[in-house]
Amino acid sequence: MVELKAITEDNFIDAFHLRLAAEQEQFVSHPIRSLAQAYVYREQCQPFGIYADGQMVGYVMVIYDYDVPEYDIWHMMIDASKQGRGYGSDAMDRVIDYIRMKPFGDAKRVALTCNRNNPAARKLYEKKGFAATGVEDEDEIELVMTVS
Repeated sequence: MVELKAITEDNFIDAFHLRLAAEQEQFVSHPIRSLAQAYVYREQCQPFGIYADGQMVGYVMVIYDYDVPEYDIWHMMIDASKQGRGYGSDAMDRVIDYIRMKPFGDAKRVALTCNRNNPAARKLYEKKGFAATGVEDEDEIELVMTVS
């Protein structure tokens, strides 16, 4: 099982060392970019390291959109050397648990986007209860789920 740990000054460098497989780099931004966004949106988001056995194996950011309101999941990734072990699935469960605690405010909708050329990620998201809305932006498909 994995756990989420907030990105802090103690572990942000570990996030910089995470790598995607070359063919996956088109699908998700590197944590360096995501952490810059987290700084800009710091009043409404939480970046996390995804940990297994005490080691950071991935990254994900949860952001709250006050205008909708909804929670968004951004930039989820598992290091290329750690893929295929179920960490992504476990991490998504932990992220959804975190969102259910409503840390930034009330919302029943959780949204994310998935590159249309990334069927593995889309399959994972759909398995967790996300469904495509029909909204697309360039090569990204929006998927949503409802939480209580």
